[in-house]
Amino acid sequence: MAEKIPEWAEKIVAGDRRALARAISAVENREPAGRELLKRLFPRMGQADVIGITGSPGAGKSTLVEKLASEYRRQGARVGIVAVDPTSPFSGGAILGDRIRMQSLAGDEGVYIRSMATRGQLGGLAPATHDVVSILDAAGCSVVLIETVGVGQDEVEIARLADTTVLLLVPGMGDDIQTFKAGVMEIADLFVINKADRPGADRVEQEVAAMLSLATRPDGWRPPILQTVATTGQGIAALGEALAKFRAFGESGAVKQARRREHWRARLLELLRQTLFEQVVAPRLRDGSLDRRVDDLLAHRRDPFSVVEEIIAESAQEGRGAKDALS
Repeated sequence: MAEKIPEWAEKIVAGDRRALARAISAVENREPAGRELLKRLFPRMGQADVIGITGSPGAGKSTLVEKLASEYRRQGARVGIVAVDPTSPFSGGAILGDRIRMQSLAGDEGVYIRSMATRGQLGGLAPATHDVVSILDAAGCSVVLIETVGVGQDEVEIARLADTTVLLLVPGMGDDIQTFKAGVMEIADLFVINKADRPGADRVEQEVAAMLSLATRPDGWRPPILQTVATTGQGIAALGEALAKFRAFGESGAVKQARRREHWRARLLELLRQTLFEQVVAPRLRDGSLDRRVDDLLAHRRDPFSVVEEIIAESAQEGRGAKDALS
């Protein structure tokens, strides 16, 4: 496959949908070809406007993403959509039903929709979401919309990936103030009260505004609060305008540089964690040594801290041995 990487990359840049689908599958499955492809495509990345849509289950994220994508298509933009669904902790499967809810976009060649499963990862995203977004970016999508899984307060990873984070709230979900907690509320660049035709929408807006009045963001941006009814398209044009205003605000040198720096710092740390895990843990899963250590812990023959120190020391020794063998 290595000798075909340049040709494969050119097909993706040209917008070949089959090449794009194969590339996304390769990075999801952690194939070596996928990593080589990402290296090849890296100079083409960094042009897309990445927008994250998060919020509790039932907030209408899929419908709003569908309508927002249609709005961008009317403006002539190519749109990529990454829809993340939860993975069952029992079967390991996922329904991946977001594409079903976006049928109006199915025949549009200017829209590429990819559903992904979290595969047990917390934070509302799938492990390969960043790489999938990067591929869509390189393929010429000027806007990439990410719909997170909708797990609630701990869903903050999207802020590290997206240029703009939109938090959906809905009226009538019980005690409205329970949603205003540290974490997911602090990552929002825009607040959207969806299903605003329900009673209580104005109350939610007042409470969000009161919360925002208590603190000032370091970058000076004051997140707007909008009301939408995604099923009818009400408020979607206004949301598009608000997103454009935040994008213009974020294009200022200091703000953009700080966000990009934090983004790549987090990404580098994540890649280091993945690679080190594969190098240190994966071999011990295959040879059974990790399970033998688990047995020691169950019998209280050893403590977990000493076991971790031993594994790290073994890995370092193996690394030195491999280096000596090459020299």
